Amino acid sequence: MPFSFSVKSKLKNSLGRTGVIKTPHGIIETPAFIVVGTKATVKSVTIEQLKEIGVQSVLANTYHLYLQPRDSLIKDSGGLGKFMGWSGPTFTDSGGFQVFSLGEAFGKSVGKIATGEEIANYKDEENDLEISKPRLVSIDEDGVDFKSFRDGSMHRFTPERSMEIQQNLGADIIFAFDECTSPNAPHQYQKEAMERTHRWAKRCIDSHNKEDQALFGVVQGGRFEDLRKESAKTIGEMDFDGFGIGGSFTKEDMGTAVKWVNQILPENKPRHMLGIGEPEDLFLGVENGCDTFDCVAPTRLARGASLYTKNGRMIILNSQYRNDLKPIEEDCGCYTCRNFSRAYLGHLFRANEMLASTLGSIHNLYFIVNLVKKIRESILDDTFFEFKKSFIKRYTRNH
Repeated sequence: MPFSFSVKSKLKNSLGRTGVIKTPHGIIETPAFIVVGTKATVKSVTIEQLKEIGVQSVLANTYHLYLQPRDSLIKDSGGLGKFMGWSGPTFTDSGGFQVFSLGEAFGKSVGKIATGEEIANYKDEENDLEISKPRLVSIDEDGVDFKSFRDGSMHRFTPERSMEIQQNLGADIIFAFDECTSPNAPHQYQKEAMERTHRWAKRCIDSHNKEDQALFGVVQGGRFEDLRKESAKTIGEMDFDGFGIGGSFTKEDMGTAVKWVNQILPENKPRHMLGIGEPEDLFLGVENGCDTFDCVAPTRLARGASLYTKNGRMIILNSQYRNDLKPIEEDCGCYTCRNFSRAYLGHLFRANEMLASTLGSIHNLYFIVNLVKKIRESILDDTFFEFKKSFIKRYTRNH
């Protein structure tokens, strides 16, 4: 099955839509949450459990798989899906976000979504270039030199090398190599990084030759409207199969920045929101024209005993749940809620049992995957805005 995308319905008075992405390994009904399996595994969850949850597709990390076990082994194994036992559609990112996390963000508590406080603290550093320089990464026009977080060995990624690695990994959908910047970086550096990303995008197109693999270009530009629009226009006019919206955002500006981009990108190609997956953010992303999302948050939070519920996050280690024999959520259809109590889950975490992470991750993934499925259904039956209002009111009332 060759790659294709079709829009099935549109959300009134917004950019939201439903659609279908067809890949060589199956279809993805959009909007969809793409579960992150960084190292060719979704941490603590089996493939059969992913299928039962309703996962449509998995995204793996180019940087990590390149370092271990090496992309050549995965190619020899028949590609990412076969290597990990997953028969459905797969994505790989480009490794560009690791440039950010080991460089601009190294040693700072700044991630994909920054808070106002982080921005205020960061602005004091804008004029001190030494502070902002990467610590494990060196970026030049041709590519990136970086030290392995595993053993300190030196490596180099270029657009061409990223394409070679991702073609070896063999995912159905891959991303062009880009430079991801901090949401707090000043306009001049955002502009330089964006223009470099555009030049790298052309090199990725020129070096990509795997016909059964879709290549997505990445829009950058930070929080600046002029840069986001320029990047969307430039990347949107290139011969990509779809688009990723990259970089980092402030929570307050995310919907605005996404809207700027998706008003310009071609309507007939899919748009992926890179690294975003909190419930409130998913509504904003869908409403403003995004089709797919990925994020490590559901499993990462679960391993820290933080569980999604319609009333906000539940910290299962809190004393109020120690003797609570109810499931995490009474009306949840996941394996964990059908079989286990809050008291049992809390016990597993207190006892440092491995099963705690598995059961918590199953619940959180089920919650997010099926939330996006419900968002899709609400677009189809024209109840999106009512669903959004009622969900967010309930989810955030205890925050």
